[in-house]
Amino acid sequence: MFIENRRFGEERALYGLKDARLKNCVFEGEEDGESALKECRNITVEDCVFRLRYPLWHCEGLLFRNGKAESGARAPMWYVQRGVIEKSKFDCAKLLRECGEVAVRGCRILSPEAGWYCRGMSFEDCEIVSEYFLLGSRELSLKRCTFEGHYSFQYTQDLTMEGCELATKDMLWHAKHVRVKNCVVRGEYLAWYSEDVLFENCEIYGTQPFCYCKGLKLVGCTLHGCDRAFEYSEVDARLNGSVDSVKNPRAGVIVADSVGEIIREAPAYPCNCEIVLRK
Repeated sequence: MFIENRRFGEERALYGLKDARLKNCVFEGEEDGESALKECRNITVEDCVFRLRYPLWHCEGLLFRNGKAESGARAPMWYVQRGVIEKSKFDCAKLLRECGEVAVRGCRILSPEAGWYCRGMSFEDCEIVSEYFLLGSRELSLKRCTFEGHYSFQYTQDLTMEGCELATKDMLWHAKHVRVKNCVVRGEYLAWYSEDVLFENCEIYGTQPFCYCKGLKLVGCTLHGCDRAFEYSEVDARLNGSVDSVKNPRAGVIVADSVGEIIREAPAYPCNCEIVLRK
């Protein structure tokens, strides 16, 4: 079935649609109908605009290309399974909730609370602005993305990031099994309470990073303006250049050219980390 150049405003306008292609359609109108494409299977949605709530819930086999979801399209994609989203723009609340096996490519995403509790998601060449991005999600990858927003990647598991630029605060809190490579990270309080996290060849900016970590590893990274780093962390850090200050690291080894200040004061736990200075 091919549907083109139509307007849909009524409740559940195309509910349960299967094996279909939509092109140049607009979902809007005074009917103010919700859930236009709920429970659809194997559909392609191209060059369409969404301005009504909850349009794509419980869909399986979705290709969404060159589309827009604007502010009226609150929570446009929840419970989507097996999807591809390409070259689209989203300026709406609560995009992507409890979705699985969805690839997002070349998209611009402005959405508070995007990507919560998802599994098997990938993002490539995307521009993302969000709060609590990907909260509680698993099996994730990001490549060549830019991100802006606080509290990102908290409680995530099995995450890889490569070639990304991230401006964020409280990133990766309580995260597990994370690999970050060739990225620039700007923000405060990075990766507190995380487990099994590797940063490789990254530029890292911001105060008090890497506290209360377990199994933390840094290889070939440079820290800028990072003071009171590694407090109560188990860490293996082989750093480029210097660190502003290190406070009460718990275990492991930190290797750097120099450390501005090594703070060992009133530790709450035994702190036996070795600090090795090259100069």
